[in-house]
Amino acid sequence: MCGINGIYAYAAGAPEVDRAEILRTRDAMWARGPDGAGVWYSSAGRVGLGHRRLAIIDLSELGTQPMSTSDGRYTISYNGEIFNYVELREELARSGTVFRGHSDTEVLLQLYRRDGVDMLQRLRGMFAFAIWDEQEQQLFLARDRHGIKPLYYSDNGNTFRFASQVQALLAGGALPRRVSPGGLTGFLIWGSVPEPLTFYQGIHELRAGHMLLLSRQRTAAPVAYWRLGDALLQSIEAARAIPLGQEVDFLRAALADSMRAHLVADVPVGAFLSAGLDSCTLVGLAHEAGQNIQTFTVTADEFLGKDSDEAPAAAAAARHFGVPNTVATIALGHAHETVPAFLAAMDQPTVDGINTWLVTEATRRAGLKVAISGLGGDELLGGYSSFDRIAAIQAGASSWQGQPWVGSAYGKAYALLAKMLKHMPPRDSEKWSAVGDPQVAYLWQRGLLMPWELAKLLPREVCLAGLDELLGASTWEVLPKGLTPFAQVSLLESTRYMRNQLLRDSDWVGMAHSMELRTPLVDHRLTEQVAGLAALGRFGKGKSVLSRVLANGLPEAILNRPKTGFTLPIWAWLHTMDELSGWKRNSWLRSRHARHPYTRWGYAVIARMPEVKGLLL
Repeated sequence: MCGINGIYAYAAGAPEVDRAEILRTRDAMWARGPDGAGVWYSSAGRVGLGHRRLAIIDLSELGTQPMSTSDGRYTISYNGEIFNYVELREELARSGTVFRGHSDTEVLLQLYRRDGVDMLQRLRGMFAFAIWDEQEQQLFLARDRHGIKPLYYSDNGNTFRFASQVQALLAGGALPRRVSPGGLTGFLIWGSVPEPLTFYQGIHELRAGHMLLLSRQRTAAPVAYWRLGDALLQSIEAARAIPLGQEVDFLRAALADSMRAHLVADVPVGAFLSAGLDSCTLVGLAHEAGQNIQTFTVTADEFLGKDSDEAPAAAAAARHFGVPNTVATIALGHAHETVPAFLAAMDQPTVDGINTWLVTEATRRAGLKVAISGLGGDELLGGYSSFDRIAAIQAGASSWQGQPWVGSAYGKAYALLAKMLKHMPPRDSEKWSAVGDPQVAYLWQRGLLMPWELAKLLPREVCLAGLDELLGASTWEVLPKGLTPFAQVSLLESTRYMRNQLLRDSDWVGMAHSMELRTPLVDHRLTEQVAGLAALGRFGKGKSVLSRVLANGLPEAILNRPKTGFTLPIWAWLHTMDELSGWKRNSWLRSRHARHPYTRWGYAVIARMPEVKGLLL
């Protein structure tokens, strides 16, 4: 787990790489890799690669990056973990490849030498990397299938820049700190910036499951090598061949396989333990695999003695498995101390992540570099209420027709906003106004703001520019025909909420504490194996099937506890912290019309940013 960056001056008239910029960008990511730093430049001065190292696999100097092949043709800067690297290394060694060390980085480099871009089909893990081919004068970038590891880039027509964090690119000094209207409006609607947009103009996120090739002759557009929708369709088809009654055994084997893969490390691995089925199941699987890992739980003073306090049930689970458990109880005073640090480290605005920040902080204090997170179980197995609610919205969609106060979400939203803003240009809004469209239903269910409410927070011209950019950026993942209603919601939750918020927050929060967070429930092999069974209803209701996966089951404190989610009393902190008081300036946010406390939190997060000054009402 590391921080990567680079510059490629690909156009004939482009200046050589600014070496000071490479170092400024790299060292802005110090927390991502405090164990070492490296830099590499091509002989012609047209390419520079930087790297900050957090040593997890092969702790020796032989794992240092950027790493080049012995002949100097290929050089890599890589962030992530390849969980099947031992298997791939053995395969390459049998065909004659000679390795100098034992890192997964060297395996990536040698696999690319042999297979080129087809290497991506062989990788299991979380990754973002760049490989320079000196002979072909070509830069190859790729990001993992689910988007666990980030990769941001900027291309001005002659020079290409990339890094693991948006703020690192800005720290390089060559890019302006101008807010993207699309990123701003997308954040206010969703609570996170939808890829491929970022919060800043001229900086984009390479989409999950995509690769990019650049050469002196041309700059190619990003190309998908894996799409979740296609994987879901294939998994549904494969699930039809699994005999009835074998579902739990099949799930148990797939989960155990993913957990074993995610425990591979040359340093100790811990785990976050909430009172949820997913984190408890993962800790139980680790225990069954012979790993009695240290577990960590976070709660808040405001929750003590209430149903929302997860600590007692998490402690019961730890006793059940016989693993150590540390509870971090957050007092309001500590929140006042740590929230400013949280906001200062934030890469892009988000309304989530503070809970992960606090449990990661406690885990890092214990001396660990790696922790297992239960993130992803709700999206895979249908644990969110949205799976029922969106189905209900779609089922009742026909009754909305003809009612002037709702109609279809996007069609009415656009019409209302057009009326409010007076001169919105005409559009083919039919594609947004399909009654019963799952994306429309998802907006109603998950959006913190409706599009027409933007005018309560932003000037008219910013609303117009932002919606134009959002509509043109294709931020929605394609929903293939043939998906079940369950699979449609699974895809939407995975590609919007999980990818743009949960996974992104886990990355920057973990890296701010120099910690690697691993997500065994967000694994492409697991998705391809079991998502189809979930989509066909073969596991029953929600995540209840997890209670039957472990050999020794789960304690009653977990099985009988209602779902509360992994959260903290942000709504209380909003009223007590000067750092987050910016939302009070807006009369609409102070009123009961702002339906969600996270709307206020999101406004507070960006109101404190100097670059947003003048863009908010």
